[in-house]
Amino acid sequence: MKMLWLSALVLPLAACAHDATPYPSLAPRAVEKLGFAEPVVTVAEAKPDPALDARIDAWQRQLDTIAKGFAADAARTETAAARARGQAVGSDAWLDAQSALAGLDDWRSQASALLTDIDLAASDRAAALLPVYPALAPLRERAAAEGERQAQTIDRLQAALPAA
Repeated sequence: MKMLWLSALVLPLAACAHDATPYPSLAPRAVEKLGFAEPVVTVAEAKPDPALDARIDAWQRQLDTIAKGFAADAARTETAAARARGQAVGSDAWLDAQSALAGLDDWRSQASALLTDIDLAASDRAAALLPVYPALAPLRERAAAEGERQAQTIDRLQAALPAA
């Protein structure tokens, strides 16, 4: 009986034991209270930049010159490549076609350098934390398309010639 009385006294005290292990709270965290709505982003408008506008105009003229020069030389290279088809590697016709292709590579390198200049102007603006200048993007796309067109033309003409 004494044992029963002692266990009746100790058992309720065992239920009051406290666990000191820290567990994460089940309360909502601060980030969970924010919601899923997209944050409002204000887009800064680019201020007119006369110096950059002058450079863009010069680059557009340069791109026009490169495109016209490449087109004229590509027509001459087409003719040279047509004469070189079926000729032996190292023949005069083959060498003329290779020289004409080298001229096309020069135009392509000018287009690539122009694209690099445009990209550099855009990255300089980004490094200065300035907003995107609206006239740079279309010029860059146009320069990249011209470079790709030139590369495809050169690759097509090169593939038509006998390999050295």
